[in-house]
Amino acid sequence: MDTRAQVLEARSVGQAVTAEGMTRLRGQLQAQIRRSIGITDPPRPACDDPDEAFFAPGSVVRRVHSDLPAMLIGGLAALFLQMLHPLAMAGVAQHSNYRRDPLGRLDRTASFLGTTTFGTKAEAQAGVERVRSVHRHVKGIAPDGRPYSAGDPELIAWVHAAEVNSSLTASMIYGPRQLSVDEQDDYLDQMARVAVGLGAVEVPRSVAALHEYFRVVQPQLRLTKEARTARNFVLRGVSNRPHEMTTYGVLIGAAGDTLPAWARRQLHLAAVPGANRLAVRPAALLVSTALRWVVAPPAASPAIRPAAPGLATH
Repeated sequence: MDTRAQVLEARSVGQAVTAEGMTRLRGQLQAQIRRSIGITDPPRPACDDPDEAFFAPGSVVRRVHSDLPAMLIGGLAALFLQMLHPLAMAGVAQHSNYRRDPLGRLDRTASFLGTTTFGTKAEAQAGVERVRSVHRHVKGIAPDGRPYSAGDPELIAWVHAAEVNSSLTASMIYGPRQLSVDEQDDYLDQMARVAVGLGAVEVPRSVAALHEYFRVVQPQLRLTKEARTARNFVLRGVSNRPHEMTTYGVLIGAAGDTLPAWARRQLHLAAVPGANRLAVRPAALLVSTALRWVVAPPAASPAIRPAAPGLATH
């Protein structure tokens, strides 16, 4: 074998070893990330049959929810936003063990989102029925004396609006690709199926309707004592490992960045827009790129583009 052939063979072996090592490393990091956010079961394969899937394989819902970094940021933002409704927060405070088992709650939330996004119609319906069954037992009297029920269509609409607003805004700012206004409207229209299945009667189905919904509901929102406790708990996080605390801090900063300005003010989350753009967003984009590399091979991860004006209500 001549020298050139030996060099080519050595290079081929080296590339194979490197690829194998990188695949093994990616797998280990995936497992660590899933454990750190409380997800213990391996992801189930998505349903790719258009006739059987709850959401079509090429739907905008699947595209948005496939990006782990944006969903982590959006999920944290949704927690903050949901706290501001006194009746929703009363239900969490009186019926949830989030302070004793925060990762367990994240695991259940992630499982429901994964099932409704990537599962079959039958799997999604079963997941919806499980949640509705839990909701039937979540009722009581809020500290302000008002009765509440998790099955109340208006509370379901509030939780849904907070979730889709946060997910879509995080995707627009930190996701790998931009969505047109029509695609954003499609996302909201498609996701309304989940809220209606859970018991909502009327939910926003377009960006304009979502903005109007928040304008109307804002007078009902405030930072109660229970919400302040929950806010502080989420801000602290659940890990004591320095590298995880650093990453979590960046994600929390990014989550605050995605909240509407009025929500940040009500939550007493200090934020200076210029500082966010100069510090928080670049750091969060770097973390997002790293997480995206872990979850999928580089070829499957499009380059991040600057966020265009869209859903974010700042």
